Amino acid sequence: MKVIICGAGQVGWQIARYLSGENNDVTVVDNNPDLVRRATDTLDVQGIAGHASYPDVLDRAGASDADMIIAATYSDEVNMVTCQVAHSVFSVQRKIARLRAQNYLDPRYSDLYRRNHLPIDVVISPEREVAEAALQRLAAPATFDTESFLEGRAQLLGITIDDDCPVINTPLRQLTDLFSTLRAVVVGIRREGVLFAPAANDQIFSGDDCYVFTHTEDMTRTLEIFGKSNQKQERIVIIGGGNVGLGVAQALEARTERVRVKIIEKNREVAERAADALDRTIVLHGDGLDAALLEEANIASADAVLAVTDDDKTNLLASVRAKEMGCKMAISLTNDPTLVPLMGPLDIDAYINPRATTVSSILRHIRHGRVRGVYSIGDAEAEIIEAQVLGTSPISGQKVRDIAFPEGTLIGAVMKGGKVVRPTGDTRIEEGDFIAIFAMTEDVPEVERLLQVSIDFF
Repeated sequence: MKVIICGAGQVGWQIARYLSGENNDVTVVDNNPDLVRRATDTLDVQGIAGHASYPDVLDRAGASDADMIIAATYSDEVNMVTCQVAHSVFSVQRKIARLRAQNYLDPRYSDLYRRNHLPIDVVISPEREVAEAALQRLAAPATFDTESFLEGRAQLLGITIDDDCPVINTPLRQLTDLFSTLRAVVVGIRREGVLFAPAANDQIFSGDDCYVFTHTEDMTRTLEIFGKSNQKQERIVIIGGGNVGLGVAQALEARTERVRVKIIEKNREVAERAADALDRTIVLHGDGLDAALLEEANIASADAVLAVTDDDKTNLLASVRAKEMGCKMAISLTNDPTLVPLMGPLDIDAYINPRATTVSSILRHIRHGRVRGVYSIGDAEAEIIEAQVLGTSPISGQKVRDIAFPEGTLIGAVMKGGKVVRPTGDTRIEEGDFIAIFAMTEDVPEVERLLQVSIDFF
């Protein structure tokens, strides 16, 4: 498939990395020649320096015979115009645009993106994706990562293994025998910085980061088995009242259970806008690093602090200070993946990577066919792919033990007729089943082949 990616920043580069690695014809466009050069030097892609919305630039990028265009520049307006030009001038069939401004996403204006107006097939909102990720982290405070699958019936939990974990040094095969009714599967382990799909004889050690697939009803029990408790979050302090912080606060206000939320925002105009948009949330104007202001927000009795400003270092330092002052849990928004290894030493419980959430969202719409969800793990190291099994798939009708999955691949859960089951070697995969698969990035093309789902769209 021929794809044009407009914007060679972190998100554009990651998408280009995925697609070029799957033998697609990828061209990257950016008005910054240095970013274009970085993409062409590190990836198997072509590069064009220029403004993505200019027809002649898109023409040089090969828009006349492109199958898809992904507009992920830093400007919403450039992304929108790029999709319009791609449609009107070059008849590109599928157009994906990243839009940040919340005004463009108001449901009242959804008609704006119809083909006879502003033809964008998929709109991606990083702020909404990040706000949803933050809410999921708050729902499972004992995890460093979490994502929902199979219509919310299954959860991927990222769990850091501590010294007091009851199941350390236990082969995974024995866990199945010890907890025969537990619908949970360890699909990935990160040990000393290296992520891998474990075998049945592998053990879990203290310090490991484990990715566990579990039935939503078994989530609390799963966490307990791995030495964690899942306490309710009733008092939350949000540092940063922009689109992400505001979105989280609005979602928390909409819940039936009572949650006390306070927002700290440094910019007066942003703080006033948040105060006007919220009913029960207290908004404080000031610096989230100010110890006196944190004390005023009663940070010592807070169940969680969520640091979601635009500055990674502010988020890290605010999280550290909040924990030092007695806050039970800290979640930090971090754009720079090189800062993630600092989370443990700094005693930050969980992080949100906006780039990863946006990449996952875009991949969900790129991998068409019967793929319903894609979640990118780590620095594009692995994926969780949720897909429906087709009758033409090589795995249809086979038992799990007989399927020739690549070595770095594990089935996390299977949903049959709306019921989620833990896969075993005797589980038969049938047409119409929904399946969630953990796959190392290099194994994704083979997994797609087995699912009879290609990156081509219908």
